[in-house]
Amino acid sequence: MEIVPDWLARRAALSAEKVALVDTLDEARPITYRQWNARANRTARLLQAEFGLKKGERVAVLDKNSVAYLDIWFALNKLGGVLQNLNWRLTAHELAGLVADAQSAVLVYGPEFADTAWQIRSSLPGGGPALLALAETESVGGPAIPGLQGHVPDDLDDPGLSPDDPWVICYTGGTTGLPKGAVLTYRAITANAVNTIVSWGLSPDDATILNAPLFHTGGLNVLTAPLVYLGGTSVVCREFDLAQTFDLLESGRISVWFGVPTMFAMMQSDPRWEAADFSACRFLISGGAPCPLPVFEKFWAKGVDFKTGYGLTEAGPNTFWLPPEQVRRKPGAVGYPLFNIETRITGPEGGEMPPGQAGELLVRGPHVFAGYWRDPQATAAALRDGWLHTGDLAVRDADGCHTIIGRLKDMIISGGENIYPAEVESVLHGHPSVAQAAVIGVPDEKWGEVGWAVLVLHPGADLGEKALREFCVARLARYKLPRRFIFAEALPMTGPGKVDKRALVERYIKN
Repeated sequence: MEIVPDWLARRAALSAEKVALVDTLDEARPITYRQWNARANRTARLLQAEFGLKKGERVAVLDKNSVAYLDIWFALNKLGGVLQNLNWRLTAHELAGLVADAQSAVLVYGPEFADTAWQIRSSLPGGGPALLALAETESVGGPAIPGLQGHVPDDLDDPGLSPDDPWVICYTGGTTGLPKGAVLTYRAITANAVNTIVSWGLSPDDATILNAPLFHTGGLNVLTAPLVYLGGTSVVCREFDLAQTFDLLESGRISVWFGVPTMFAMMQSDPRWEAADFSACRFLISGGAPCPLPVFEKFWAKGVDFKTGYGLTEAGPNTFWLPPEQVRRKPGAVGYPLFNIETRITGPEGGEMPPGQAGELLVRGPHVFAGYWRDPQATAAALRDGWLHTGDLAVRDADGCHTIIGRLKDMIISGGENIYPAEVESVLHGHPSVAQAAVIGVPDEKWGEVGWAVLVLHPGADLGEKALREFCVARLARYKLPRRFIFAEALPMTGPGKVDKRALVERYIKN
């Protein structure tokens, strides 16, 4: 019979005094699994007592990384509640739509996001979700859940979860640009943890830096959940800070770390790079966007196994592993499917592509998500005959080693963040002076890619870049803002009447 355990209660029983978390705001007091389990128990009881939280209800969290955030995630495991991890870079307008879609019962927010939280609540019909404000504590210097000491730390009754119950609804996008909530079940999160541990060779002695945002599956599931499952250690940082990252990697405490290419490129441009000693690191893995070869080579010169990973919110995200002996032989390759994962590379007609020929990557395994929240049409398009159609192009060599070479999806990845042109175009079309708009991805040395907007104005309209940028700032997260606005007399069109973005790339980027 399949069971869903209380992760922290089990881990506390197995390795009570092992350090689970180190809060960089309070490093003098590392948190053991016994202590963390007690914190999460108190948090669960608070959510029950003050909000009447029931199995299946959603709790949205709007905050940067913190131990309190992790307390809530694992408290929800104890109650059967579901985490909605909100992207704090979005505007209140964008976030309100996501909270309304998930119908979250509670919105937890950090001290930096009080205004945004109240804007979200006031914009929703019926008063919106109940609010829980995290407090800025003097002893720690970061957010904490108020009132925990009024609740007992004992383990809770089993909520009766099944492996197919949801634990997280993580919002992502698609070719339409409209956000979709990927439902990550206990089966998927557990399978990803097991796959990662046995295929990546993780150990209870491993420690990582948790500075990838918890609003991404990367922050939750690349290393955090697998290390909890195994009994490893996460050093919790509010967000990526360059000096802090150097300090931690050079401290000798960190053995594995996941980041996006922008983080690694920033490190290599810093004056500390040349003298930095990363000899304690077993491997560093880059994900979220293509990583330039020179970044690999500079880490290799320091003796560090630096490699690229591949995953997506809907599957894992961990899907492949490149063995250490192949890291330098196959730069840029993501490697071989993890232990309990199957892959296919298919052509336009659905047939299997031979080695050396590119096609769409399909993935199958217990780590795949259950579908999109309240969106059966999108779910049916993504999951067909048991396979997840990723929309990404891959090629497999004669050894079975995979390399990701591009995307079928109309998507820009900038600094590890997904930008969906259709969403930005929708905002641009909302300006009364804009007749047509198209957003294209442009290579960028720092961010990997950025968006440029090409616009056609209505006859007689007088609109400058400054006014258009101000219009977008109120409606889009900063990372989604086009870096350049180009005003054109007309947009090239394809035969079916769609904007020919390939022609725009040829006209404005390649020339």
